[in-house]
Amino acid sequence: MRRKLSRGVSYGAWVTIGNPDVSDILQGLPFDWLVFDTEHSPLGAETVSHMIQVLDEEKVSPLVRVGANDQYLIKVALDMGAHGVVVPLVNTRIDAEAAVSYCKYPPVGVRGVAPRKAADYGLSTAEYLRKANEETLLLVQVETKEALENIDAILAVKGVDIAFVGPTDLTMSLGFLDDRSNPRILEEMRSVVKKCQEYGKIPGTMALTPDEAKRDESMGFRFISLASDVRHLMGGAKDFLKSVGRL
Repeated sequence: MRRKLSRGVSYGAWVTIGNPDVSDILQGLPFDWLVFDTEHSPLGAETVSHMIQVLDEEKVSPLVRVGANDQYLIKVALDMGAHGVVVPLVNTRIDAEAAVSYCKYPPVGVRGVAPRKAADYGLSTAEYLRKANEETLLLVQVETKEALENIDAILAVKGVDIAFVGPTDLTMSLGFLDDRSNPRILEEMRSVVKKCQEYGKIPGTMALTPDEAKRDESMGFRFISLASDVRHLMGGAKDFLKSVGRL
């Protein structure tokens, strides 16, 4: 995953439909990564584990958005083979430090050791333990007014790799009703990109349309989600229905 990020802009998608076929279908397209969303979908650990198992991880890196900044949830996500985690509502330096600690093995953090898929079920545990702290990615979500106010403190934390701006939640936190193109929102997004550049972090965000993706890349974002499985399913169905006059 780090090699993909070093090549420039990386693209992926959010996955919320709980079936391994979704993983298999999407890995046939040139996505760099997929985020399995356990915060805003019914996806559970066992389902996500099956969905990760069908992926060719050299081609598409699995990431998991956990439901909270929680040691247990992060441990389970990484043990099942995720290359990294997306942690919501990281609003302070303390939040960021906790997330780093949950992702890293001692002496850096407090992650427990288990011979699960990430370590080939015990066949390569020693090798995995040697490289995990360096290779595991931590994405912290910047999605509130409080996070913006503490952005320097958050990005200064060693072990934070990507600051992922959640535009919709950010609009709500700043008092706008899902106005993703509001000039204030765009200004704050540019500010996060600039701060990431200062601290050597990677700026990420979610684009819901091709125009948003182009805009976000031009703003300097390097980790861009091209919407979600549900949005692609709905969009394709709507386009087909329009073409036959049903919409």
